[in-house]
Amino acid sequence: MRSPTLLGLVESATGSSVTVGLLSETLSGVVYIEGEGHRVGQVGGFVRIPQGFSNLYGIITQAGVAAAPVQLGDPESGRRWLTVEIVGEGTANKKFSRGVFSYPTIGDEVHIVTQSDLWVIYGSSDTREYVEIGSLSSSRSIPARIDVNRLVTRHCAIVGATGSGKSTTVAGVLHRLSDGSRFPSSRIILLDLHGEYAEAFGDSGRVFRSGADEGRGGCSLAIPFWALTFDELVPLAFGSLDDMPRGRVIDWITERKRDRVRSDLSRTVDPEIVTVDSPVPFSLHQLWYDLRWEIDATYPKSMEQTKENAQIEDSGDPERLRPARFKPFDGSKIIQSRSTLNIRRQLEVLGSRLRDPRLGFLFAPGAWAPALDGSPRSDLDELLSLWLGSGKGEHRPVTILDLSGVPTSVLTALVGALVRLLFDALFWGKKLSEGGRERPLLLVMEEAHLYLSKADGAAGLAVKRVVKEGRKYGIGAMIVSQRPSEIDSTILSQCGTLIAMRMGNSQDRAHVASATNEGLKDLLDLLPTLRTGEAIIVGEAVHLPTRTMIHRPANGMQPSSSDPRIVEIEYGDEESGPGGWDRSREPTDYSDLLVAWRRQDSTLR
Repeated sequence: MRSPTLLGLVESATGSSVTVGLLSETLSGVVYIEGEGHRVGQVGGFVRIPQGFSNLYGIITQAGVAAAPVQLGDPESGRRWLTVEIVGEGTANKKFSRGVFSYPTIGDEVHIVTQSDLWVIYGSSDTREYVEIGSLSSSRSIPARIDVNRLVTRHCAIVGATGSGKSTTVAGVLHRLSDGSRFPSSRIILLDLHGEYAEAFGDSGRVFRSGADEGRGGCSLAIPFWALTFDELVPLAFGSLDDMPRGRVIDWITERKRDRVRSDLSRTVDPEIVTVDSPVPFSLHQLWYDLRWEIDATYPKSMEQTKENAQIEDSGDPERLRPARFKPFDGSKIIQSRSTLNIRRQLEVLGSRLRDPRLGFLFAPGAWAPALDGSPRSDLDELLSLWLGSGKGEHRPVTILDLSGVPTSVLTALVGALVRLLFDALFWGKKLSEGGRERPLLLVMEEAHLYLSKADGAAGLAVKRVVKEGRKYGIGAMIVSQRPSEIDSTILSQCGTLIAMRMGNSQDRAHVASATNEGLKDLLDLLPTLRTGEAIIVGEAVHLPTRTMIHRPANGMQPSSSDPRIVEIEYGDEESGPGGWDRSREPTDYSDLLVAWRRQDSTLR
């Protein structure tokens, strides 16, 4: 008797791609097996190919009639066919694994995957290293799980057009990964460019934002400039430096860092191995003051040009960025400095940025701001403890670095410096208890297309290093973007798992498809038809490419990224309230808006 699950027979096989000819008696539409309805030949559906004591499982990537693939070579009119990509194998003990030991041959039977078959695939992942993030779109009773080890260490990307549910998906996945009962030592840092995620994590997260007031929520963001490498610091502080002044500034900083080590850190660090890139504090205010002195000083014509002989009228104040003032030169008795240091313009830029309150998190980083002698009140170990968590008190696994107040002109350079700083910290401490190999870190980069569009940019170079080498040192990356076509292809191709949501733009879909398995590209043609909150998940963290409805976080734990209501919705939407345009008119008062604008603080209510 013919099995009710039988679809057709294998007619050709090329690598992992198989062409299936449907039997003439195979029904179209929906068939019912074991009380469950199954769509026959639906793209994205699964099939099973028995191989003795095991079963091969594949996903349908194409379906057609009459105009069959060339290799089928069947001129029969009305011939129905499927193209299937083989993705895994289930053994006799009901255990599923990725990869294939034996391939199908011509004439092998191809069957519909039933509910019990799906449990072989997805039910077998009910172990500690898997977390549930949703349910199968085709069978809502079966959970969709992802492998945490592979998701983090092999990197992942979450992509989708605006309004597809991308931010909610990010929050939902991170809630699962930061579950304190399962992962009490998890560490996640989220770069939040629009201030969307502060409300989503409540007690499980800590928010650091530029200019934050503890009384209004959040902690003050501090990224000490002296923890940056010289190449990272120059564009942020000076804009640019030519070769000659560059060498002079390097020498000045290196010597001040070595002085700092000699005075306080010589027991742990040899001053002679300190370089300009060593994360040792020094004073940018003192650097600005000393370089201005060297350029502006005047001296008696008949005397050596030393600091003691300078014709000073007012010594100035480096802390207040007030330069020293000297007697004007007269060409005969008093002459100007013979210094060849031509960086007056760069020092003006430096002074302006040191005064800019928007950059206070970098150049005046609170307890990490060094005094004129280079001594800060706190060191980097305390900063890392705040960001990455410590064993003391309550652990908050999610750290949100709110960069919404950072000027766009320095965003790319700043993100690159942040990523490099975290990578270096965990790289050099890889064998220690707080290093990346003992306690891996997941680095989540929201709106990644804003700073990863150029492979040679500061952020692009730093993130490429993470996605290429981070696995060995316990640093994982999650790339989040609504425009994947604007992200450097090298970065996207290194993401082992792809969570793709609704996406209508053909360029974005092509860019995503180029980063996936060749045989699965046709599956991504479904992206424009996905519902809000639905995703196609492919890659190493899932057993099979999966069309999934992602679980929404509970109310009060969602990012503030939902669309505003224009008019009230009346069909049972629980989140719907009065719309913005159809509610009663209210008295107009923009004074609070003006205060928020002037404070540059979007958290005011």
